[in-house]
Amino acid sequence: MNQNPLNIAVEYLKGVGPRRAEVLNQAGVATLGDLLEYRPRRYLDRSTVRRIRDILPDEEVTVVGTVISKRVVRGGKRRLLVRIEDGSGVLEGVWFQQADAFARMFKENQLVAFSGKVVRYHTWQIAHPSFDILSEESDPLNTGQIIPVYPSGQELKKVGLSNFSLRRIIHTALQRYGRSVPETLPPYLVRNYRLLSRQEAYSQMHFPESMDQLSQVGRRFKFEELFYLQLLMALRKHFYVSPISGFTISSEDTTYRRLLDALPFRLTKAQLRVLEEIRRDLAGGHPMNRLVQGDVGSGKTVVALLAMFLAISGGYQAALMAPTEILAQQHFFNLSTLLAEEKLRLALLIGSMPEREKQHLQQQIAAGEIDLVVGTHALIQEAVDFDKLGIAVIDEQHRFGVMQRASLIRKGRHPHVLVLTATPIPRTLALTIYGDLDVSVIDELPPGRQQIQTYWRTDNSLNRVYPFIREQLAAGQQAYVVYPLVEASEKLDLKAATETYHYLQKQVFPNYRLALLHGRLKMAEKEAIMADFKRGSIHMLIATTVIEVGVDVPTATVMMIEHAERFGLSQLHQLRGRVGRGRAQSYCILITPPEINDVAKARMMVMTKTNDGFVIAEEDLRLRGSGEFFGTRQHGMPDLKYADLVTDQKIVQTARKDAFAIIAKDPHLRLPQHDVVRTHFKEAFAGKFDMMNIA
Repeated sequence: MNQNPLNIAVEYLKGVGPRRAEVLNQAGVATLGDLLEYRPRRYLDRSTVRRIRDILPDEEVTVVGTVISKRVVRGGKRRLLVRIEDGSGVLEGVWFQQADAFARMFKENQLVAFSGKVVRYHTWQIAHPSFDILSEESDPLNTGQIIPVYPSGQELKKVGLSNFSLRRIIHTALQRYGRSVPETLPPYLVRNYRLLSRQEAYSQMHFPESMDQLSQVGRRFKFEELFYLQLLMALRKHFYVSPISGFTISSEDTTYRRLLDALPFRLTKAQLRVLEEIRRDLAGGHPMNRLVQGDVGSGKTVVALLAMFLAISGGYQAALMAPTEILAQQHFFNLSTLLAEEKLRLALLIGSMPEREKQHLQQQIAAGEIDLVVGTHALIQEAVDFDKLGIAVIDEQHRFGVMQRASLIRKGRHPHVLVLTATPIPRTLALTIYGDLDVSVIDELPPGRQQIQTYWRTDNSLNRVYPFIREQLAAGQQAYVVYPLVEASEKLDLKAATETYHYLQKQVFPNYRLALLHGRLKMAEKEAIMADFKRGSIHMLIATTVIEVGVDVPTATVMMIEHAERFGLSQLHQLRGRVGRGRAQSYCILITPPEINDVAKARMMVMTKTNDGFVIAEEDLRLRGSGEFFGTRQHGMPDLKYADLVTDQKIVQTARKDAFAIIAKDPHLRLPQHDVVRTHFKEAFAGKFDMMNIA
């Protein structure tokens, strides 16, 4: 038997067997540990369930009672009647559809819960009640005040896994293995914070003695989740920063000032402040590992350029990785322009390049003949090797996973790392999602940048929107029209965008040149369209993708977003930032159907009220929740089942303090008091973090 009982296959638990195990596996329950983590979707608190004698007409109630009869009425309107009683009265559940199917689910003497709106006929009735079968018969497991109700799809019911059956199996498993469930937190933390033990937490989750005990279950598992998340961050930071990098880059002020003076614009105070933080990192004797947050248009790329220039001036190579080929090409063009007088050897490495050209460039990079290479995921391919990589810059970090970031870092010997994101994150939460990075914020826009005026219109008002866009085009400006791209409906989206493109070109803007840009075009076609748009020979760009319009076109002043309700707030803000790059007033027009849900309405209102990316990020968190906002899998973070990074900030901060203190004192988790942490960490993150020497 496996030493950890939580790894026992669910098939071998009493009351399960092969047939039930197969269905449980499909529900994600493969082991005893999975079964204990199979959380009730809700609880029936018998102390708050209404007695039948106390209910009133048209109330929404939950009643728990025993089935005393069932019958299918076949004359007239066919229906199923199921009567239950709770000692104070009788209530009837009525089903007018699928009467025979529902009838098979009920037996006399079952304990059930009916929920719904009550009406009075010859007796109290609920039409099509929500129901839970709590037991097949009177049983001690159902005499408590609080009864858990588990997720129970049709497949579970087919193999006899009712709520009662699940409770019986879990109860038996806890009796057999409960005392062997291993603790995962250091004993001193369990004592200091008066947390339930892991054994007690599982017991109370499934057989709670009180609602207060249930809240203690949540508190215990939230702390455990957040502690290990922060431990992971602390380990990443320790094992990346602790080695001596060898790349101590001390820049001469004269060299640095010369490049600043050569720029065609003056940097903001925020940019200069962040640059000083970067210069201190480069000269600090340890690898820089810094995140630069900045709103759309705040000048993050220029800061990254100067950081790379400092590394190159010190005799090292620099790499900048962007998420798309168009963005990589844009960076390459901008850097080539800004560094034109510096006689540096720049290169662009992207996947669509001819293989022979790619191989030649890879040889040059490996030989140290390239100073700065800009690329996409092509930079982290096995064939790419650097002679002396001193700094790696990752643009739009939220588009890359932690493992991709690590792959680029491994191309050098502890290079300095600079991560850029235009998705503002509240600072306290940035410590969680990017807990292994030092955080800098560019919280100031360059002078002259005007506020983009944002309007929300429904699609039945386009006859007023189009004349406005025509006025902008007549004044020499350009416009974007963006369609959403949802994977499941890609063909429909593309068809809609294509049809709109033909309609706008022929019927609405016949005197202007329009172009359609979408992901299925070949790279050469995309490049030609974007080049024409930047030159101004294309007046309006209709795009089906968000990511491929991230280019700087100073004369683009209108961003019209079709089906804006299908975008998140951060996406809308990113898109809006594609205009307003020049001196002319710019506009963002959000188009939705007349009827949209309340969350979509809230997003539209936020966009019309503010241009501040940090305010928008706060609202995005509030509307979407931290899991969806961050995309935990993308960031290489463990999924959170219990905790919420927004509402549980106090627990986040406490767990962070303890986790970082442990790693500062015992980075290899070798002290006896950390045995349980080492064991759980190795099991939970096996093979994922080989740079951490956890023995």
